Amino acid sequence: MPKTIQLAHSPDADDIFMYYAIKFGWVDTKDYVFSNIGLDIETLNVEALKGTYDVSAISFGMYPLIKDEYALLRTAVSFGEGYGPKLIRRKDKKLKRNFKVALSGKYTTNAMLFRIYYPEARPVYMDFLEIEDAVVSGQVDAGVLIHESILDFDKSLEVEKELWDIWVELAGEGLPLPLGGMAVRRSLPLNKAIDIENILIAGVEVANDKKEELCTKLEADKLVRISDEMLTKYLDMYASDESVSLSPLQLKALDRLYDIGFKHGLWDTPIKTEEYLIPNEYEALRNS
Repeated sequence: MPKTIQLAHSPDADDIFMYYAIKFGWVDTKDYVFSNIGLDIETLNVEALKGTYDVSAISFGMYPLIKDEYALLRTAVSFGEGYGPKLIRRKDKKLKRNFKVALSGKYTTNAMLFRIYYPEARPVYMDFLEIEDAVVSGQVDAGVLIHESILDFDKSLEVEKELWDIWVELAGEGLPLPLGGMAVRRSLPLNKAIDIENILIAGVEVANDKKEELCTKLEADKLVRISDEMLTKYLDMYASDESVSLSPLQLKALDRLYDIGFKHGLWDTPIKTEEYLIPNEYEALRNS
């Protein structure tokens, strides 16, 4: 009997790209059936706090809050390398210390880093698709753009600060900026969790191998908000060979992120990322 797994992801292009190779049937899913749920990343973060979905995209910055209920997956990860979310303001606006800023969600990684760096700013939280207009209209003094919004925004706006630069100032040089990944509910049997991780890894590998074909299909089916050169550019940034499986450097970056959060009192205990991954050595023992 097929095992149905809830797979929740965001509607931004890199998540769609990394999961739809599975949705299109290009990956052997054994006897698992994946039920795709598309929600914005902050909604996914909030639902993860409730333990709603079997497998969910999350912001790395909130993982310590769900570490006892979810294990981190090694795949479908997004990191910035010299780029990332952008703090933007109107060109005619000078920011005060307590400026009002629109953020895409309380539990996002960019909000975590922003609040540490700008402790006197006054955040308001809104759908990431509304942030640009809120800044243009003067509803807020500034906003942090994420996802595809970082590639093209209103000409009346300019970048006040790159979140990449904030990350380098807080973490030091030489580490990629952790943004988002996947988590699997611990209540699933370990052998199922390992199967799911391997299927998702295969999905990202196939998506990368068939990037041109997949992009054409995603555009034709109107599954992504951007197209052509902008889609390719965005996927090169956030959905690439670096997304297939966490590397030692990416693990080091996550450890640094969690160390920063611990030192700023965001969680009670230090966290070493490898302790919260699925123990996939079990698979080798099972098959030996």
